[in-house]
Amino acid sequence: MNKHNPLLEKLRTILPAIAANAQRAEEERKVPDENIRLLKSIGMHRAFQPKQYGGLEISLPEFADCVAALAGACGGTAWAFSLLCTHSHQLAMFSPQLQQEVWGNNPDATASSSIAPFSQIEEADGGVYLSGEMGWSSGCDHAEWAIVGMRRKNSEGELVYSFGVLPRSDYEIRDNWFSMGMKGSGSKTLVIRNAFIPNHRIEAAKDMMEGRSSGFDLYPDSAIFYTPYRPYFASGFAAISLGVAERMLQAFKEKTQNRVRAYTGASVGTATPALMRLAESTHQVAAARAFLEKTWQDHAEHGRRHQYPTRETLTYWRTNQAYAVKMCIAAVDRLFGASGAASWMEGNELQRLFRDSHMTGAHAYTDYDVCSQILGRELMGLEPDPTMV
Repeated sequence: MNKHNPLLEKLRTILPAIAANAQRAEEERKVPDENIRLLKSIGMHRAFQPKQYGGLEISLPEFADCVAALAGACGGTAWAFSLLCTHSHQLAMFSPQLQQEVWGNNPDATASSSIAPFSQIEEADGGVYLSGEMGWSSGCDHAEWAIVGMRRKNSEGELVYSFGVLPRSDYEIRDNWFSMGMKGSGSKTLVIRNAFIPNHRIEAAKDMMEGRSSGFDLYPDSAIFYTPYRPYFASGFAAISLGVAERMLQAFKEKTQNRVRAYTGASVGTATPALMRLAESTHQVAAARAFLEKTWQDHAEHGRRHQYPTRETLTYWRTNQAYAVKMCIAAVDRLFGASGAASWMEGNELQRLFRDSHMTGAHAYTDYDVCSQILGRELMGLEPDPTMV
């Protein structure tokens, strides 16, 4: 995008240091403390925080450009930190009381999440007691709060998918993140034992998708909060996939330019197959970026106009991003397949990009088998399948 992006300009000054820590992130299986310090030093954690607490409230296209650039330096860092940022957008839809608890005394506070409703709850006066082992909480080592999923009965006795927010003192972190991809994301398990969550820290997911949450319209002058939470929450996954693919294009050129075949001494970089693979992947990644930018711009325009998206629009926003991820993975695979045996060695950047690329398509929101069914039903005028989240 050509629009001036001050946050992206600041980010570029620290990307070399973050890239230098990419192997360290893999070895530590979490985002290095130095990366968090650098990213907070430029205020990226405030991207979607309300201005009332010192936040930036930048547009989704601006944020996505930053995430893509960050992913090119370190995919695990981008995965974890983008979620810490987008969770602030979600927290801004909770009650004013909750927001004051999170940011009132610590405007730099962030939240990780584990939103699959695998918890057990017991109703109590004024809230619930929650227990569970909540996995996949990316960036939890660096968060002061956690957003967790639950199913809570409403007044009609129906189970309603909801979110509760807990302070760091109410859960333990189990160091069990041993993954092939996104090793540096630190997506560990939160162990919660009978923690009390008051009602003002609980919101129904459907309310947060339909403009009925406690914090909805709390910031009437904002261009980013008059919107469902989920498109912002999910935006980072596609941006990361794009950033990894764009870096793969550059890394492939760097590694292949002077590469020669071991047994013949022939130049690989000038060979027709390598040139053809690079050309096609370049076109494919460019197409993915153009498609994503158009989608993200549509998000931003809806927010600026305070126009709530229709179900059809939400379907396209969700599935467009998953299709772009599919294109990015295909582009990476095409190049990695021609990178030679040395690229499979541990510590080689190309194999890390290959692994991280595939991880971007493994999330529930980027699974294109699911997304194609969601879009197909919408195109045929069928009601959404409740099993397809």
